[in-house]
Amino acid sequence: MATVSGKVTRDVLIVVYDGVQLLDVAGPLDVFDRAAAEADAGYRVRLASVGGRSVATSADAHLGVSADLARVRKPPDTLMVAGGWGYAAAAGDRDLLRHVRRLATGARRTGSVCTGAFVLAEAGLLDGRRATTHWAHCAELANGYPAVSVEPDAIFVRDGEVVTSAGVTAGIDLTLALLEDDLGPEVARAVAKFLVVFMQRPGGQSQFSTFTRPDSPRNTALRALVEDIDADPSGDLSVPALAGRLGMSRRHFSRLFSQQVGISPGAYVERARVAVARALLESSADGVDGIAAQCGFGTVETMRRAFVRETGVSPAAYRDRFRRG
Repeated sequence: MATVSGKVTRDVLIVVYDGVQLLDVAGPLDVFDRAAAEADAGYRVRLASVGGRSVATSADAHLGVSADLARVRKPPDTLMVAGGWGYAAAAGDRDLLRHVRRLATGARRTGSVCTGAFVLAEAGLLDGRRATTHWAHCAELANGYPAVSVEPDAIFVRDGEVVTSAGVTAGIDLTLALLEDDLGPEVARAVAKFLVVFMQRPGGQSQFSTFTRPDSPRNTALRALVEDIDADPSGDLSVPALAGRLGMSRRHFSRLFSQQVGISPGAYVERARVAVARALLESSADGVDGIAAQCGFGTVETMRRAFVRETGVSPAAYRDRFRRG
């Protein structure tokens, strides 16, 4: 920490690269910037890249960079890696990884926004730790880095001195949490109010994700059955009924389904029903009880429980946030 004009300042270094997401950078920047207006303390925030070169964001806006990673000798108080569509190339950049690893060793804390987690993972900084990233990339992170315990529903995850956030705007949630650690809840709350964002976002990131269907089963009859479930999840989709449609025993059907689809028949049916319910809650004026019946849940309570399991919020809360028109 240093003192500038009587204010204590903390050094923050945000690592950027070509293809970085603009909001992954701008969100944390605005949180740190506003902090100085709300407290007798602030942050000195610098953008750093390999070679100190300006970078092109995924939105084709160019960001000026004030630091060359190779010339940053003193580790910052906080090291953050932004995410963006260029994350794969960044995770393959040996120079960038070497400097991130070096600076993280002396930093008080290290973090990432969105797919910046892949850079931390490739640098070995997430091994044996819990972490998260954008919901659309959680499976990729888990599969590519088995030493990392990925939490797909988290908005952000703290594990010791390492913090990671979900996608894009979740970088604001993460930075507000860091601000609260440093300057207390009142300052963090004042900054959140000024930026017109939640101090603590309700629910996890599952409420924003889409139903990712697995690869088509190899078995032709099973593939057709899965397509039927997706098209109309309202009927009798119990294991006995589904097994009977394929002329299989319940045991054989359940085993084959789990092997080729990747989850149990019951779990798949629940996800398919929640996916349809989400679409109806967003676009339809029908009541929750009517939607529950249309989707095959039977009762509102059954749908509510399934919805909370899949999205982390109730159907009513989901409709309040995502209803169109």
